[in-house]
Amino acid sequence: MVKYQDAALDRTFAALSDPTRRALLARLGEQDSLSVSELASPFPVSLPAIMKHLDVLTDAGLIVREKTGRTVSCRLTAQPMEQAMSWLNRYAQFWSEKFDRLATFVEEETWPTQPSTPIPAQPNHQASRSRAGSARGRKMSTPPGRKPRN
Repeated sequence: MVKYQDAALDRTFAALSDPTRRALLARLGEQDSLSVSELASPFPVSLPAIMKHLDVLTDAGLIVREKTGRTVSCRLTAQPMEQAMSWLNRYAQFWSEKFDRLATFVEEETWPTQPSTPIPAQPNHQASRSRAGSARGRKMSTPPGRKPRN
């Protein structure tokens, strides 16, 4: 098995694994730069929770935070997403080639046609009955701490 070690790529995918963080990135994609409070306003979670999500996104390099006076604003950075897209594109190309080969095989292969005479049906054998449906029935278990009655 091939081990692929790239900590930056791991951080990117880990950051993208959370729906709240993806929603934060989507909001930043709609506007060039937003303050933390503007970014947090539509979410039903506390501001400290949003700050933790922003820490993960910052550690992954997906956003940059800039402080101007008392306002901290966030904006997207492209490099980690470009690396993730490059990684995904390699696998997309791999699978596209495999599916193209499969399609070519299916289209070129001659497949047997349906026989003109119907195949006779096999006799229907009754399946064996399970223990639950047998004459003996199921064993009854005894409650904990009690001995079974005879």
